Amino acid sequence: LRALTGGASRSTLAFDAVTSDQRWALILRIGPPDDVHAGMELEAHVQAAAAAAGAPVPRVLIADNSAAALGNPFLICEEVKGETIVRRIDRQLDDIGRSRLLSQCAQALAAIHRADISTVRDPELATQDQLAEWRGRLDAMGDTTATFEWAFRWLGAHRPASSPPHLVHGDYRMGNLIVDGSELAAVLDWELVHIGEVNEDLAWFCIRAWRFGAPAARDAGGLGSVEEFLSGYEQASGITVDRVAFHWWLVLATLRWGIICRYQAERHLSGLSPSVELATIGRRVCETEWDLLDLLEAKP
Repeated sequence: LRALTGGASRSTLAFDAVTSDQRWALILRIGPPDDVHAGMELEAHVQAAAAAAGAPVPRVLIADNSAAALGNPFLICEEVKGETIVRRIDRQLDDIGRSRLLSQCAQALAAIHRADISTVRDPELATQDQLAEWRGRLDAMGDTTATFEWAFRWLGAHRPASSPPHLVHGDYRMGNLIVDGSELAAVLDWELVHIGEVNEDLAWFCIRAWRFGAPAARDAGGLGSVEEFLSGYEQASGITVDRVAFHWWLVLATLRWGIICRYQAERHLSGLSPSVELATIGRRVCETEWDLLDLLEAKP
């Protein structure tokens, strides 16, 4: 087993399965169950549904929610060649390559949202109210900021009408995509999958954190403009994206990242998981406050 980087909630390891005449490069994901992340079997089911709709995903060979075989729930899938570290990906791309990759990201997300939810017969796949979800998570920490509270108040006052439910990846962003050259090879990390609104995935892809330092002109995943991304998604999905509703979801996505940063800080500060990395992520709370103030001042 070879431990791979990435994956904060579960361990990811590479290994080869060998018979007398063949060798398979495989990936093992393994970790204890919790009340936040999808079970391994649900991950396998939704990836199959997404693949049937045309999304690029690794082929899952086995998934088991039981700890009987390996000591924890696990999933084994085929290895997909490519790169996930965003700065390395960016060094391989010119402007044409970035535009091509952004278009493929929009097409893959449209395919995920086309997936037939009725084929996923898993009671764990549930609808989530994201505004209530993140209000509850912040309250559970017993800590907040004035900017976070202002954002929650604004979100409550300006909430758009609900749109039809779709399969939502939940963490669709650069860093969770395998890229081979300028080609999108696979969508990874399905552990936050649920039923929700398409704008949730669209907005999460476009928050500043997932530009990884790229200039503001490339505000969609560090690859191109938000408008280019949304237009590509509309063309691939046949769904018209309401830009005002998208702005509301962008505010919520940014607030969500701020709460995650605060939660990671709490893991360090509480002594539960002493870590320079977690402490550093916690320091990014102020970045999200700045972004929220900008978004709340801007007109969609």
